[in-house]
Amino acid sequence: MMNYIWVGLVVIAVIAGAVTGTMDGVLNNIFDFANTAVEISLGLIGTMAFFCGLMKVMEVSGLCEKMSKAIAPIMTKLFPDVPKDHPAMPAMALWMAANMLGIGNAATPFGLKAMQDLQTLNPTKSIATNAQCMMLAIGTTSVTLLPATVLALRAAVQTEGAAEIIVPVIISTSISTIVGITCTWILGKTKRWKWENVIEREIAQGTLELNDNYLGDDPIVLPEGYVCKVE
Repeated sequence: MMNYIWVGLVVIAVIAGAVTGTMDGVLNNIFDFANTAVEISLGLIGTMAFFCGLMKVMEVSGLCEKMSKAIAPIMTKLFPDVPKDHPAMPAMALWMAANMLGIGNAATPFGLKAMQDLQTLNPTKSIATNAQCMMLAIGTTSVTLLPATVLALRAAVQTEGAAEIIVPVIISTSISTIVGITCTWILGKTKRWKWENVIEREIAQGTLELNDNYLGDDPIVLPEGYVCKVE
């Protein structure tokens, strides 16, 4: 989808330039900003290497583990269906901690590991559980205490005032996370999107696939003679 959007913007700019007689300016800006993009990307290398290295040091030193223990009470409230001693819990805590530090690249491996662990508690193959939906909502909205990537971008184009966005980012991401968690919780309780009701509809349509790697203690019992229509 993003590819179509960017191509559309370029096409609109070219057409507008041709209609208004400013095609030279459009082409010059395209090449000028292409060079600027390369310069900004190169400028990010050092900053991102520092923050990713810092995250690795925190992980090896055990600081990330301590952070995960500190937010454990919140985790049990957000993910009541996940056992406290399940491997998904520390993985999600590390993932949330990395997101709070604004290091998306470093957070990705933790997020993938957490989702894989959560899938062992999912009796279906393709229907996300409430815990998986909540994790995605938190990751999408993500409270950010230190927007490392944005700071690196700002530092690459300006030397002063790069850190002035920290407080606004904390406020805005806190609000977005509260909204995301609230909406996910509300939708999970509605008749249409309640997990149990979704399962019933999938069974009725003959499209429910069971997860062979399910390790939970509450498997789904399919009707006798049930045949999945999904190939």
